[in-house]
Amino acid sequence: MSYRDTYEAWLASPVLSPEETAELEAIKSDEKEIESRFFSQLEFGTAGLRGTMGMGTYRMNIYTVRHATQAFAQVILAEGPDAVQRGVAVCYDCRNHSDEFARAAAQILACNGIPVRLFESLRPTPELSFAIREYGCIAGINVTASHNPKEYNGYKVYWEDGAQLPPQHADEVAKIMREMDVLTGPALGCAAPAPITEMGEETDEKFLANVMAQVNDKAAVEKAADTFKMVYTPFHGTGYKLIPEALKRLGMKHVICVPQQMVIDGDFPTVASPNPENPEGFYLAVDIAKQEGADFILGSDPDADRVGIMVNTGNGGFKVLTGNQTGVLLLDYLIGAMKRVGRLPENPVALKTIVTTEMARKVAEVNGLKCFDTFTGFKFLAQKKDQLEGSGEGNVIMSYEESYGYMLGSFVRDKDAVTAAVALTEMAAWYAGQGMTLYDALLALYEKYGFYSERTLNLVMPGLDGLKKMAQLMADLREKPPVEIAGVAVKEQKDYKDGSVVCVECGSKSQMELSGSNVLRYEMADGTSLIVRPSGTEPKVKVYILANGESKEACDAKVEQYAAWAEGLKG
Repeated sequence: MSYRDTYEAWLASPVLSPEETAELEAIKSDEKEIESRFFSQLEFGTAGLRGTMGMGTYRMNIYTVRHATQAFAQVILAEGPDAVQRGVAVCYDCRNHSDEFARAAAQILACNGIPVRLFESLRPTPELSFAIREYGCIAGINVTASHNPKEYNGYKVYWEDGAQLPPQHADEVAKIMREMDVLTGPALGCAAPAPITEMGEETDEKFLANVMAQVNDKAAVEKAADTFKMVYTPFHGTGYKLIPEALKRLGMKHVICVPQQMVIDGDFPTVASPNPENPEGFYLAVDIAKQEGADFILGSDPDADRVGIMVNTGNGGFKVLTGNQTGVLLLDYLIGAMKRVGRLPENPVALKTIVTTEMARKVAEVNGLKCFDTFTGFKFLAQKKDQLEGSGEGNVIMSYEESYGYMLGSFVRDKDAVTAAVALTEMAAWYAGQGMTLYDALLALYEKYGFYSERTLNLVMPGLDGLKKMAQLMADLREKPPVEIAGVAVKEQKDYKDGSVVCVECGSKSQMELSGSNVLRYEMADGTSLIVRPSGTEPKVKVYILANGESKEACDAKVEQYAAWAEGLKG
């Protein structure tokens, strides 16, 4: 069927409510809008679904949620009766329609004879990962679009280990979805549905007990607690309850929450984007921090899996730390704290993704830890952790990626802003006890480990044309690999799709350990790494610039030089 035929079928369908039909009627004369909504189904990948909300096969709505859930139910049923009886945990965030979508998913599963554990109200993403593991579920579903703008919603799917769905299962879900009609495929009614059990405070307490078990040096917090102040914002999202509670249990006496942003609201009225990566979202927190004389600011994204911080520079100003900088500070601190209290395990390991700063490797290796890279995404970090610990090769003390995600402990297999908030606060309090801000601490790390600077550029390419443009850009770079970028020679061209490494000067080829991902990397003659990667969840190509040098100024100059090249890729 053509996109126009699909549109007409939806318009005539008795399944839709009058309001939903009216929404489609309103675009009757807008061919481009009809095409953008119906040219395809939303693509199901290892991160599940994500898209703008609205009527259409290429939009997030109750029908696409039911459709995906029916396909996922069939994958679970194929695992056999024992797997089915373990059931599925379902969670949701603060976004518009999230609770409605989560309940729809629960009903579809129940109608397929699959028991459901549904959170009674919105909860952080890491608590879902925890619940899957804690209750021995076969899988989990989380209705969230993480840090995306308010127009978006999403549908993340997890497997029994608490990590996002393995590729083979995601491929099977996608295949079933393609074979099934979005409106009429799902099993909407049944005589004897499986039970839907609510989860609430009991699960919160179990989760928090695990979070607090990650604390290394509570005495450092108690020492600084009378004078140490911090500001916290959940950006209208799910961190509003558990993060302040965890900080209280840590021993913090002065946690000042941003009142306007403690209000649950899927329209995110106080920010253009509820993303802790965007410093402009912290303006209310900065005002309060300056009034109160706070030491640092912490913000979690709407589903509380990412966390960002701003630090007092000592002169009345607040500076945003990047995810790379925050991760390096935390890794260095954890190694030191674990050594102090005798908790550093045998064969300690740090994990990071291929696009995360190389400074993390330097910190790890100088301190006697191994550091391994994985593809972007916590399912890969979780997989590597399980592999290393299962084989006895290493014990992971921290996993992180540059986009503000951190995973500590063994009770979750996804990024976790709740535990990270506790660890970062402990670290900030410890440094306060040494008479240092986190900004002072970062400068001291550069002196100790060398100077590094990074930048991520987002080349936004919206709509159907954008998808074609993104694919064309990657194809062009593969067809004519650059031998020089911004006037600097390319030393090595790496293609993570086939794992190939080409030495530009000598022409020799070799293989990397990692392969199977649509990512290109260029190792430059000046020591800079450039990585080009289409986003799996948003209409953009990301370019990562990872520089190091003799001074901060030299690093920053390299970043500027390559950023101009990256901007030119957009065409």
